[in-house]
Amino acid sequence: MKDDLHTTAEFGKFRDQFLTADGQERASVALQNPETLWFNTGTLCNIECLNCYINSSPSNDALVYISAAEVAGYLDQIKTQDWPIKEIGFTGGEPFMNPDMLAMTRDALERGYKVLILTNAMRPMMRKPVRAELARLNVEFGDLLTVRVSVDHYLPELHDRERGKGSFDKTLEGMKWLRDTGVKMAIAGRIEWHENEDASRKGYGAFFAEHGFDIDPDNTAMTVLFPEMDESVDVPEITKACWGVLNKSPNDVMCASSRMVVKRKGAAKPVVLACTLLPYSSEFELGETLAEAEQEVYLNHRHCAKFCVLGGASCSAS
Repeated sequence: MKDDLHTTAEFGKFRDQFLTADGQERASVALQNPETLWFNTGTLCNIECLNCYINSSPSNDALVYISAAEVAGYLDQIKTQDWPIKEIGFTGGEPFMNPDMLAMTRDALERGYKVLILTNAMRPMMRKPVRAELARLNVEFGDLLTVRVSVDHYLPELHDRERGKGSFDKTLEGMKWLRDTGVKMAIAGRIEWHENEDASRKGYGAFFAEHGFDIDPDNTAMTVLFPEMDESVDVPEITKACWGVLNKSPNDVMCASSRMVVKRKGAAKPVVLACTLLPYSSEFELGETLAEAEQEVYLNHRHCAKFCVLGGASCSAS
């Protein structure tokens, strides 16, 4: 196990796409069952969090707003490629800052897909026109729409440590509006305060109960707890042999069932990435079309190891 996972710090990790630092064959994942297609709506956000993996902020437009027409083109490609997509996910940045967010949501829902929107549920979502259309979409499509709210911790002081003073109360206001409107809600939290997962889920459960939120703290699709994503921490490389050592299948990893579309600043067209977690890593850019994105993905990043393989995390709501 120790030899396969390379637990000691080694020079040259994650340098070669196909080989680990000591020359072993790097693990890879084939697109086996594409169930979720993600769209990054842009990296602009109304707040700036301490540990945002994508560095979203009020000034970061490295990924620009994707348009409804561009999203529609990829929704058309799903049919062309005969992908068994069940869910369309929207992430950011803050998705509700994108002026086409609600049009993109409606388009996906009208095509029969489940839609998952990741948001901080703060001011961009709480604008009157946004709330009015969300309420209409909820009436028309019901459980096909899920809004996943980022609640870094169930204690206000720890949430605000990440997102800024007063953030918890503003997010709570948005969650209460979603509750009262009947919009299906989930949350995304973090496991990084020296708290085990069981204790964290109990804490979120008490928070949900206090406010009457219909969210199951033990359902990993409704209460998604992400491991810390610290790029300075030494993590193992995953070799091909690790699948047997870990008793895990490559099909369990997120890139076996999902892809993400982004539009880079200055680019004429969007591109498809292997993963929602690696928007800036060029080697995980697979091409402009879904057909090009069917290629195998080599796990040549620390997030592949810590977050997806060893952490077992997934971004989808399925």
